[in-house]
Amino acid sequence: MRNRLGRGLVAFCLVLGTLATVQPAAAKVTGSYPDQGCTYYANSRGFGGYCGGGFTRAPVPWRDRLGGRVFVPCRDFPVPDGINLPAPPEGKTWFMRVHIVDYDLNAGWGGPNVHLEREIVPLTPEERDQCRDVDYMDQFWDRFGTTYPTPVLQINPTYTPRVNVPAYFKLTPDSSAVFLDENLRPMIGFRGGCPTCLVRMRAIVGKMVIDPGDGQEKVTCELGLEPLESDGYDETQDPFHQSNPCKVVYKRSSATQKDGMYTVNISVFWDVALWRTDQNSWSDLGRFEVKAVQRLPVQEVQAIGG
Repeated sequence: MRNRLGRGLVAFCLVLGTLATVQPAAAKVTGSYPDQGCTYYANSRGFGGYCGGGFTRAPVPWRDRLGGRVFVPCRDFPVPDGINLPAPPEGKTWFMRVHIVDYDLNAGWGGPNVHLEREIVPLTPEERDQCRDVDYMDQFWDRFGTTYPTPVLQINPTYTPRVNVPAYFKLTPDSSAVFLDENLRPMIGFRGGCPTCLVRMRAIVGKMVIDPGDGQEKVTCELGLEPLESDGYDETQDPFHQSNPCKVVYKRSSATQKDGMYTVNISVFWDVALWRTDQNSWSDLGRFEVKAVQRLPVQEVQAIGG
């Protein structure tokens, strides 16, 4: 689980929960290999494939797997590179804390509603001990493998929006597209590389819907395979003369909100497709929604800069 979680990036005070209730049927393709059929799947947790007979064993309830040991539903990880944070309070250090929530120890695989939530928090050594890393918990964390990266919002012109100044939203490149080769390993881009692959897979964010958290209407941002140049932020122009339509203008600061931050709800819609060389085309496997929550401070205009 350490390697899987290490791939994810999180924005400031980000909490992510995948939609455990959306489980479409797998998209099945046969004949991709000479001696056996392969199944390729896509759903709200991720996408990929496997060859052979698949899994036949019934899942064991988590309580039985524990064997009387304590269930520790959280772990701490270093903050990923590229996340800009203020200095932590004295005696504390910033960490990415990941929680297993809505679990049922009496059910196999943790129950139908179990999922992960991530946040970045300042912690003391004593607080870190609450989420001590014990080896026997690895079997439970492994249940949450996912292909989709955590949505990471880039906010311009400053990472902390100002009142009455447009805040422009965009996903980082690493969190808006994933490409896999025929061995389901990450690859860069889909136009080049692996020209002899029998199959390839890709997932690209086609749409993002943002609920700003201050009572105003949701903002829908159309993205996709070929994003327009206007989807970025022009550093040569001020915030009031940008062409990017994916923006929010806050009218009030977040000072009166819990912890001084708005709760921003984000819905990311992944478009998943499968490439088969024998058909020389991409086959659409569907669009799947993944939700995230970001705690976002909004300040009165006091100074220039981030």
